[in-house]
Amino acid sequence: FLIEGTFTRVNAEGRHGEWCVAKPATKKEKLQQIIDFARSKVNCADISNGGACYSPEDLLLHASVAMNNYYQAEGRHFWNCNFEGSGIIAITDPSTGNCKYQLKK
Repeated sequence: FLIEGTFTRVNAEGRHGEWCVAKPATKKEKLQQIIDFARSKVNCADISNGGACYSPEDLLLHASVAMNNYYQAEGRHFWNCNFEGSGIIAITDPSTGNCKYQLKK
């Protein structure tokens, strides 16, 4: 594995890629700030009413999708997943059901 800043990258089998997701312990107020920031920078239609990842009670999911949309759009640099310590890079696809996380090659 390779340590980059405060992130540890581990190689694993399966679908290869990197996704940015919110740390589960992130406070709701911070999650909402992240969602608002990401929406001001990138398209977050997937977490809007009617979107594939829309789940009004799941702020963690919405923040994770928004963070990943921003991370992918900015070129997948580890610093674009920091969000003041609230983000973590996942190497396993976090997509579930119809909610597919972006992955730009």
